[in-house]
Amino acid sequence: MSAAGWFIVLLALVGANLPFANQRIFAVAPIKATKKSAWIRIAELIVLYFVVGALGFMLEARAGNRFEQGWQFYAVTFSLFLVLAFPGFAYQYLVKRR
Repeated sequence: MSAAGWFIVLLALVGANLPFANQRIFAVAPIKATKKSAWIRIAELIVLYFVVGALGFMLEARAGNRFEQGWQFYAVTFSLFLVLAFPGFAYQYLVKRR
């Protein structure tokens, strides 16, 4: 696997956990509520999936041929993105705090 491939995997790991790491929208914009709702986190996950995917396509096109992908590719990569989000989900919702 090339360095660009590992960069995309690392970027996907960071992007998948970003919605769970803080209480701001995309880690930039503050919200009025004290805690983000699950729907906002899901929306952030979807947007970040497309951002990471676009960067992956850009790197693939820059390296050479960009291959067309079917719906199976997107289903698998979105599932992988959700699996990569598990550490952030576990920290946000499953770790007990005082």
